[in-house]
Formats: sequence, structure tokens, C-alpha cells
Amino acid sequence: MKDPQKKGDGRRRAGPAKGRKPAAPEPGKNPEWTQSLRQLYDSVVDEPLPDAFKSLLEELDKRT
Repeated sequence: MKDPQKKGDGRRRAGPAKGRKPAAPEPGKNPEWTQSLRQLYDSVVDEPLPDAFKSLLEELDKRT
């Protein structure tokens, strides 16, 4: 049974340790993970369009 005097649900929240601020990147410098994210994005964009999807788009173009 919950104690009506307690606030919240008792679970810890993710975030910086109490009294500590999260590290901010230097001005004009991207965090380290951004280059990996950019490489992943570029690899997805460079993937060829599947034939089934091309066919579907061609079929939709014929209808309009």
C-alpha cells in the first residue's frame, strides 16, 4: 500500500548525479558520437531502393 505522504513513485530517474551538471560539448565542437551517427545515416541513404518499393511507386504514379 502506498504511503500518501510520499511523493513520486519511488523510482530513480535517469540523469546526472545529484549536484553534478552534465558535460557540455565545447562550443563549435560536436560530441564524439555524432560522426558515427552521420556515417550510419549516410549508409542508409546510400542503400538502393528495393525493387518491390520501386514497383509500388511506379504503380502509384500510373494511378495519378
